[in-house]
Amino acid sequence: MNAFDCSMKITPLGDAAVLVEIGEDALAVRSLAEALAREKLAGIKDIVPAYTTVAVFYNPAQIARTGTATPHEQISTWLADVEKHTGHHKAEAGRERVIPVCYGGTFGPDIDAVAVHAGLSTDDVIKLHSTAKYEVRAVGFSPGFPYLTGLPVELHTPRKTTPRTEVPTGSVGIGGAQTGIYTLATPGGWNLLGRTPIRLFRPEADEPAWLRVGDHVLIERITAKQFETWSE
Repeated sequence: MNAFDCSMKITPLGDAAVLVEIGEDALAVRSLAEALAREKLAGIKDIVPAYTTVAVFYNPAQIARTGTATPHEQISTWLADVEKHTGHHKAEAGRERVIPVCYGGTFGPDIDAVAVHAGLSTDDVIKLHSTAKYEVRAVGFSPGFPYLTGLPVELHTPRKTTPRTEVPTGSVGIGGAQTGIYTLATPGGWNLLGRTPIRLFRPEADEPAWLRVGDHVLIERITAKQFETWSE
C-alpha cells in the first residue's frame, strides 16, 4: 500500500479546478500534495491540501493546448499517473512544535464565557486546553492559519454569533471542535482563550507558514511577563 492508496475520488470544481478526496489521514493528504507539486503539470495554478482533500486549480486553456482530451480528462490522467508512479513517496512524519500561550485577561477575553459554557472553572479550561495534544489538519483562512484537531470534547464551543472586526495577531481561539491560531490581525468569530508571542506566518522565510499539515502541536503555558519579554 502506498502513502495515499485510498481510492481517491476526483470531482470537478467548476471548469478550472478539481477536488481530490483522500480520506482522514493527514499524512496521506500531504503526501499527495507534495507529489503533485514535484510532478507539476504545465498549466497547474495551485495545489491546496485540506482536511481530507487536495484541490487542484488549473488554467483550462493552457491544459487544452497539451492534448486532445478535455482539460478535466487530462488532469484526471495526470493525477492517476502521479499516484501510480510516485506512490512510494511518503511525506515526512509531522514535526513536533511547541507553542507558548498566555491565557486569559486581555490575551483571552472569551475564556470565562467558555468556562461557563463548559460548566468548568477557568483554571480547568486552561489545564484542559494547554495539556491536550493537537494535530494540524489544514492551513488556510489567512496565511499560515492552522486548524488543529485534538481539542478536548469538554471544551467544544460554538463560534461567536457576532464575529469581532479585528482579532489580534497570535490569538489562540476555539470554534466547535477545533483550536485555531490567528496569524494576522483579521476579523474572526472564534472564542479567544489566549495569545502566543511567536510568529506563525513569516513571509520572509523559505517556508512562510511555521506549521504545516501533519505537524503535532503542544502548548507551553506562559505568564504575561514572559509574553511581553519573549524573543524568538
